[in-house]
Amino acid sequence: MHKGRIVAKAGLMVSLMALTACSGGMGNFLGGNGARQGTPDAIAIPQRPDRATQRDNGDTIWDLFADRDDPNTTVEVNKYLWNASLDVLSFMPVESADPFTGVLVFGYGVPPGGGQAYRATVHVSDPALDARGLHVALQSRGGQSVSTETQHKIEDAILHRARQLRVQDINL
Repeated sequence: MHKGRIVAKAGLMVSLMALTACSGGMGNFLGGNGARQGTPDAIAIPQRPDRATQRDNGDTIWDLFADRDDPNTTVEVNKYLWNASLDVLSFMPVESADPFTGVLVFGYGVPPGGGQAYRATVHVSDPALDARGLHVALQSRGGQSVSTETQHKIEDAILHRARQLRVQDINL
């Protein structure tokens, strides 16, 4: 019985020391950052930034779970490229559209005057009206990718339509 109490107390001490070491409090005992400096009564207390600053740095594991969604965030997608993609690929049904990431997913559709069905995924990755911000991936019904020439023609048609939409907005 006496040995059981000693083992329990030793286990409690080890757990408390481990917990103290995890919290950074062991530095005071081992001469770390919080060690006494100058007179024996002076203890260096590290400056702790406010919570908002701490969240922005991502210093703790809890920052991974923090809600960082800001309702005042602006959308970083070019509206002309977005609308031009919808216009040019209007023969395909829209399966999903996410304006915050700039991804449009179209289902299978047969282009006017064509005989084969295609599906497309469009990614508008830049707020500028620029060819670098537009990425189109086409796929045929059999799961085969379409030639790069065809993809470039679709991208050119979307860029041309986007410029037309922009000119219309300027003239209004």
